[in-house]
Amino acid sequence: MKRIRKGDEVLVITGRSKGTRGNVLRVLDKDRLLVENVNVVKRHTKPDPNQQQQGGIIEKEAPIHVSNVMLFNPQTAKGDRVAFKTLENGRKVRVFRSNGEVVDI
Repeated sequence: MKRIRKGDEVLVITGRSKGTRGNVLRVLDKDRLLVENVNVVKRHTKPDPNQQQQGGIIEKEAPIHVSNVMLFNPQTAKGDRVAFKTLENGRKVRVFRSNGEVVDI
């Protein structure tokens, strides 16, 4: 089970996008994430008439390492660490370390 999943709201804790919040768009491999409006880079592309693609400078999100983000806790309005807990019915869920609230619903 992953600590951070697609759709989670995360807070960037290091790098040039430090302090930015965003939702996880995709989880790449096991340790890289695409977060919206975080680590935005400019890509110079050539036009491709076969795919009806214009050329120019395109801004897009680059992958960021999972260790550079923390899951955002809305109750404390800060980044928080994640632990795993097994419920009585045997289901494994993620919980915030600071207050023990369940992340998964």
